[in-house]
Amino acid sequence: MNQEFTFHILNEDGKAKAVMVAEIFDDCLEKLKILCPEGRQFSICKTKLEEACFFAKKAMASSADNHQ
Repeated sequence: MNQEFTFHILNEDGKAKAVMVAEIFDDCLEKLKILCPEGRQFSICKTKLEEACFFAKKAMASSADNHQ
């Protein structure tokens, strides 16, 4: 199977890193909520943060050090 379509089962270290990535993005979003009013632009911002978090986790999970 092509590497782009495979998945990795994370070990405990990888799971902890996934939580850390999520916490970083959550912190960013919470701070932005203070500064930005709701609306179309902020909705796009939240969607892009979600997308960036997904790819950050995927990048982290691609490291063999984080595989079970």
